[in-house]
Amino acid sequence: MSLNNLALILLVAPALAGAQSDAPPVVQDNSFLMEEAYNQEAGIVQHIFTLRTFRGSSDFDGAFTQEWPVGSIRHQLSYDLPVVRLGDETGVGDINLTYRYQLLGSGDTRLAVSPRFSVSLPTGDWKKGRGAGGVGLEAGVPLSYVISPLFTAHTNIDAGFTPSSRNVSGSRANTFGFSAGQSLIFTPNQRIQPLVEVVYSREQEVIAQDKTEWTDDLIVSPGVRAAFNFASGLQIVPGLAIPFGKRGERSVFFYLSFEHPFRQIDR
Repeated sequence: MSLNNLALILLVAPALAGAQSDAPPVVQDNSFLMEEAYNQEAGIVQHIFTLRTFRGSSDFDGAFTQEWPVGSIRHQLSYDLPVVRLGDETGVGDINLTYRYQLLGSGDTRLAVSPRFSVSLPTGDWKKGRGAGGVGLEAGVPLSYVISPLFTAHTNIDAGFTPSSRNVSGSRANTFGFSAGQSLIFTPNQRIQPLVEVVYSREQEVIAQDKTEWTDDLIVSPGVRAAFNFASGLQIVPGLAIPFGKRGERSVFFYLSFEHPFRQIDR
């Protein structure tokens, strides 16, 4: 089966699957490349560690993410602290700050929608390929739908703009980009969930002063995650995936999440 055919099957599967029950699966908010439409509940914080390594290379990219509710599930703030290794050098990438609004639903409903807005800060060294060299803006709409007790689908649509982005030689240009993704989560039991994610992206790269070139990529990423729940309210979710690109690129993706209650300050 070709990569394009597999992507097409995943994109249409949620529409073809029959709706069987309104009951949501046990674990919903721990996707890898995709974003679910479930904000953190009041008093619950999530810490996420990710790492992706590439076949035949010492390069990697990783990130630490925290997601915090603001008063209630309606509002959420989060940040991403990326670490990037290119060649023989490792350093911080561009830090992302994100606000999400729970427009519709929650983790207890069949349908949920939570649009977000992100700002990317130019903290990465653009001379070494670890950053865009300018402030970036991005908007996205995650949509999550519980098809049945066995299947949940997540859909992402994102668009971004970085004015005066730089390449490694210092040339500047405005760049645009967008992406679309679809995932399908299978819940065979209370603890383990196989999943498949497909992400298509198309973005501009700076090739000379005020000149850009469009590039695109398609990633299909099968994986599995497990959930461990404790009486204290702590939930630990490890995960592993094998993303591969349309040109045969392979990588290994590691995921680890800790979610637990925290004490809110009453005002």
